[in-house]
Amino acid sequence: MKADAPHATRSKLRLLPLALISLVLVLAAGVVAWRYELIPGMQPSPRQNAIMVIAPYRHQGTWVFDDSSAGLVKEPFVAGVPEMIDVLVEGVPEADTGFRLLFSANPFPGHQKKLTWLRGDSGGNYYSLDDPPMEGWICPAMFKYYSKAPERLYVKAEPMNPR
Repeated sequence: MKADAPHATRSKLRLLPLALISLVLVLAAGVVAWRYELIPGMQPSPRQNAIMVIAPYRHQGTWVFDDSSAGLVKEPFVAGVPEMIDVLVEGVPEADTGFRLLFSANPFPGHQKKLTWLRGDSGGNYYSLDDPPMEGWICPAMFKYYSKAPERLYVKAEPMNPR
């Protein structure tokens, strides 16, 4: 029986590199799944700020924005939201080259407009604006900021460098 002991030890030592490689591969797969949001429930949590700020600008005929902390580059506004933004930026100088858009699920001092949730569709959500009456679809990128679609969004557009 004792003669088998060195053979068993050698077999275990041969398996050790295989086990380490397997562990590294499993960890790497987990990191990739988390980074690219491939597994539900593994996504990074939305922001906890009360008021968010992004800096939309015009690119190829529509409003877009970048947010490196959310992994968004030239994220476009579509389906009625560009027209809502046009209303918001009336009177904001040089808005086409960029402006600050503050938004919150709660009213804040100086907000300009209130958007009201209508319905979910295609992974995003439709919101209405009362004055002037408009409707627009906010894409799933909203979930980088909120865990669920807020009933209301309060918004304000202002120049990048307010004086």
